Amino acid sequence: MILKLFVFRHAETFDNRRGIFSGWRDSDLTLKGVSQAQDIAEQLKRYRIDYAFTSHLRRARKTLEIALQDHPSVKVFIDDRLIERCYGLLQGKDKRKVAQENPDWYAQIQRGYDFVPPEGESLSMVEKRVLSFLAQFRDWFGQTRGNVAISCHGNSIRPIRRAFEHLNMKQMLQLETSHSRVMVYDFHQYDWRIESPRERAAKLDWKGTVIPRKVRLATDTLNPLKKYY
Repeated sequence: MILKLFVFRHAETFDNRRGIFSGWRDSDLTLKGVSQAQDIAEQLKRYRIDYAFTSHLRRARKTLEIALQDHPSVKVFIDDRLIERCYGLLQGKDKRKVAQENPDWYAQIQRGYDFVPPEGESLSMVEKRVLSFLAQFRDWFGQTRGNVAISCHGNSIRPIRRAFEHLNMKQMLQLETSHSRVMVYDFHQYDWRIESPRERAAKLDWKGTVIPRKVRLATDTLNPLKKYY
């Protein structure tokens, strides 16, 4: 059976517009962001969508809510393995100022795979938790019929695109996903493969990351992947 997966990044936020390291800050959508989310809704309008996943952050949830405006009966689940990369002590700081003060360090933050900002996450840590989601999602999806939408973030979308677009590490690190573009993946549920050696490390590891209490409590009892919690 051929099914579809719709993946998109949340629309523009106030932190995005101001060039702020957002991470786990709960920045809301701008008016432009609302318009971008409506563009996503228009792209999804002609499809049937049965299930959706997102993080607890309002920018992802609000983008999804607008995107699904023509799909009132979709079951939506919260899963914080899809949350944005935690930038730790950099959250709330101006990216331009950081880049001016230490351009080499800034380049490592933006494109370094294993570089961990103070009290934050590396991209490898983000990939590890997203692959944990994908591996568990694959098992659930193999027993479930329906099309699925995933509203995620600029960094959590990278491993998803890498898995479905067969990208190498360098290509994944260079990805910049539009705030208003939907990636549509057709696949046979029995042929799906997560093409990454790091799938072996399926358990989530937040080591070295400061976790806000609200993230620990962002559990969704309806989430079919709730074993994660």
